[in-house]
Amino acid sequence: MTHTVSMTEVSRHLSDYVNRAAYQGEHFMLSRGKKILAELRPAPRGRRLGELPEIWRTLPHLSPEEADAFLKDVKQPKDCLARDRAVVRRRSPA
Repeated sequence: MTHTVSMTEVSRHLSDYVNRAAYQGEHFMLSRGKKILAELRPAPRGRRLGELPEIWRTLPHLSPEEADAFLKDVKQPKDCLARDRAVVRRRSPA
């Protein structure tokens, strides 16, 4: 749920609003007068891009047979799309 609160209110109780956003998932639109100036919301949860190499290292490795099967699974729709695009190009007027 999103609440609109004044900058004055937030500045007086900043830690309360940050805790509500971080731990209760609340969203706040910060206003001055009738103008919205900023948004306070929970930080995204999950992994960061810098963690990707470590994530890759922890994943199970595919056997050569599994890798071949995976490649076929990926290649089949790709080839199908390429054929469909070629058909569309032949049909469309130049």
